[in-house]
Amino acid sequence: MANIGYARVSSREQHLDMQLTALRDKGCQTIFQEKVSGIRQRPELEKCLSFLREGDTLVVYKFDRLGRSLKNLLEIFDSLHNRGITVQDTFSICCCQLSLCR
Repeated sequence: MANIGYARVSSREQHLDMQLTALRDKGCQTIFQEKVSGIRQRPELEKCLSFLREGDTLVVYKFDRLGRSLKNLLEIFDSLHNRGITVQDTFSICCCQLSLCR
């Protein structure tokens, strides 16, 4: 059981520093960093999702860093829930067990 972080910026002008600090504060030792997000391809997210194991928690700065749309976000939540992985953002007190996906 580990906290695994995922950070993403949307443009070259944005920086990951604030996200990385918040993820480390949540106990993430492994953090996947998407430095310039492509419209469709997010290779670091794919690596992160493959890296996660049952019992892990995926930690993101904000949920909008994880999904491009609400539909996409719910698909990711559902997939992780089915694998026994929880998701948490850096602003929440507890982990989301994602029962809302059912």
